[in-house]
Amino acid sequence: MRNSRALAASAAAVAALGLAAPSAAARDGMNFRLSNIVALPSVIARGGQLTITVDGCPSGGTATSDAFQPTPLTPIHGANQTAKGTAVINHNARPGAHSITVNCNGQTLTNPAAFTVIGGVRGGLGGSTSSGATPTDMAIGGGLVAAAVIGGGVFWMRRRAEKHI
Repeated sequence: MRNSRALAASAAAVAALGLAAPSAAARDGMNFRLSNIVALPSVIARGGQLTITVDGCPSGGTATSDAFQPTPLTPIHGANQTAKGTAVINHNARPGAHSITVNCNGQTLTNPAAFTVIGGVRGGLGGSTSSGATPTDMAIGGGLVAAAVIGGGVFWMRRRAEKHI
């Protein structure tokens, strides 16, 4: 019974050490792999600032997209192998999903739908952009004025007739 417990504990320790060894060797040998491109916020309007972080890029790199200018990524001090940058979304970026491609230490990684640009609303002037009243507008306005004049005249004539009785 004691031998089986000791054997199980030894096997668990060897397995844990065996799983941790490749990551330690990669960290010590500076063999970094780009991974995990994150864009925040994931939904953004034109002209907004987008924060990009990427893992496995300890010396910095460049992030590119069709929605913003190439953006430098700088290492984050205190965070292992992570780089960060801030991009400004172009005012003429098309609405919809956009990808981000990161180039770091000669490696390239793409996140195909990293963020979504939302289109602006058309607000403001609301119909006052025409050059003036159309003939239809003039006909409707003239008809309303004529109806008001005739209605006022009829009312005035009836009131006048009531006073003479």
